[in-house]
Amino acid sequence: MDPKLRRMTLKEWVAVESDSVQPMPHFRQELVRMMSMAADMLRGLGASVHSMDLGSQQLPDGQSLPIPPVILAELGNDPKKPTVCFYGHLNVQPAQQGEGWFMDPYTLTEVDGKLYGRGSTDNTGPVLAWIHAVSAFRALEQDLPVNIKLILEGTEEVGSVALEELMKKEKDGFFPSMDYIVISDDLWLTRTKPALIYGTGGNCYFMVEVKCRDRDFHSGTFGGILNEPVADLVALFGSLVDSSGHILIPGIYDQVAPLMEEERKLYEAIDLDLEEYQNNSQVEKFFDTKEEVLMHLWQYPSLCIHGIEGTFDEPGIKTVIPGRVIRKFSIRLVPHMNVSVVENQVKQHLADVFSKRNSANRMTISMILGSQLWTANINDTQYVAAGRAIRRVFGIEPDMIRDGSTIPIAKIFQDIIQKSVLMLPLGAVDEGEHSQNEKINRWNYIEGSKLLVAFFEMAELHS
Repeated sequence: MDPKLRRMTLKEWVAVESDSVQPMPHFRQELVRMMSMAADMLRGLGASVHSMDLGSQQLPDGQSLPIPPVILAELGNDPKKPTVCFYGHLNVQPAQQGEGWFMDPYTLTEVDGKLYGRGSTDNTGPVLAWIHAVSAFRALEQDLPVNIKLILEGTEEVGSVALEELMKKEKDGFFPSMDYIVISDDLWLTRTKPALIYGTGGNCYFMVEVKCRDRDFHSGTFGGILNEPVADLVALFGSLVDSSGHILIPGIYDQVAPLMEEERKLYEAIDLDLEEYQNNSQVEKFFDTKEEVLMHLWQYPSLCIHGIEGTFDEPGIKTVIPGRVIRKFSIRLVPHMNVSVVENQVKQHLADVFSKRNSANRMTISMILGSQLWTANINDTQYVAAGRAIRRVFGIEPDMIRDGSTIPIAKIFQDIIQKSVLMLPLGAVDEGEHSQNEKINRWNYIEGSKLLVAFFEMAELHS
């Protein structure tokens, strides 16, 4: 094997601060470096690699930052073999050691067989596992049983900037000859049992601003004589959801698909230990039964409140009335909910509630993200091949699950390329994606690479 390939370890890849969320030149430079490292490694395997320039991104504050290039790579073009296309992303969520990490998040650290580091499970680690699976055939001087295509990007955590336009442009170029499309993002439902994901949720993300003026007020001078923006905001958010998680927006449940008998049986078959799930999550109590938990995760929409801007949140005392506040929340969509319908329902409801307060303040509602949900057919050939690969490597049947997370690229693939997508996660439920102390179990990482090798062989058999 090329000595250069041996140096391309998970430790080296995690060391790159490929944060796409914070709009700073340093992180964009790191993202470009990350994409270059991946391209070099693929070329070392003999792949044909195209680094697609997507130009620059104009941000709301006026600055312009380069969009990291998208890598389109191909390895093999034998018309007698099926073609497996893999999508992954090499950008990560922000991470700082002072925010709850027990180590430097960009220094891969092994503790008790667990590999800690930002991107280890989302999604740098799984991407590297795919490349290692390909390199295993090269190292053993064996012919790949399938043709491989890879699409690697660097802005998934911020909406996959310009990727959809690139896919439309390459629809008849890079994408036509594909039999399988696979995404190894997301997680299993448990710590020990592999899963195949056949659906993810949509997401409508809203920002609500209530404004009196741009500056704060002294509470001793202005308290009690004006409508406080925070009070308006609290009233608005108190009207969205009750204490049991039931959404109070009129009509929000009208589009929700009824539970089909086939899916109910899938829920019953899923191996989920509620007590273990609660302990892993450090939550005192979820809903009463396994089926209820799964229904709330996958069958019912959920509304979550994410944060508030404009208020004093530092230690100490500051007696001000905020003059302008913004609150953020999202609604996770389930079949058959529609983004535009939900947007209209939310805006109408909040406008009605606000008007009844007779406030002199100004309210603005904006939906800043609207992603449709995705579902697949578990009887598709690639799900059959993946299930058999899991049985070969792990010796058990996989859980067939949906997930409330949103992975827009799956829906984009199905809409543009008109191909079914397989979601093949490699990480366990407790890996901590997007959170502090993100990790991937060493065993999962090694067995995941074996699983991908087995999937290539099963894909050949089931083509």
